[in-house]
Amino acid sequence: MSAPPAPQPTDIKLRTGSRLLEVQFDDGSRFELPFEYLRVFSPSAEVRGHGGGEGTLQLAKQNVGISSIEPVGNYALRLFFDDGHNTGLYSWSVLYRLGADREANWARYLERCAEQMKSGK
Repeated sequence: MSAPPAPQPTDIKLRTGSRLLEVQFDDGSRFELPFEYLRVFSPSAEVRGHGGGEGTLQLAKQNVGISSIEPVGNYALRLFFDDGHNTGLYSWSVLYRLGADREANWARYLERCAEQMKSGK
């Protein structure tokens, strides 16, 4: 038995003033994804790492912008951040999971930042 198809985006808006990527999906879900959040949770190997674990902690991305978006086929977006980062493809399923799991992801990110501050690294 195959898995149900992942929700597909029906509308994508880049809101540079409020630093949000707004994505609406065909299941009715709508997510506002802050640029900082998208940068910190980039699906790139640079951020995710090449093995298991939580990847490389990205710091000081509060003011990061997205200068442009490029569609990749019918399955993903490439985001061009103004800090030069543009690797990692944000597939529809990645964007959906980032939206659905935003609260838990962000809480864990803030924990990791606090841990790093305590250890002085």
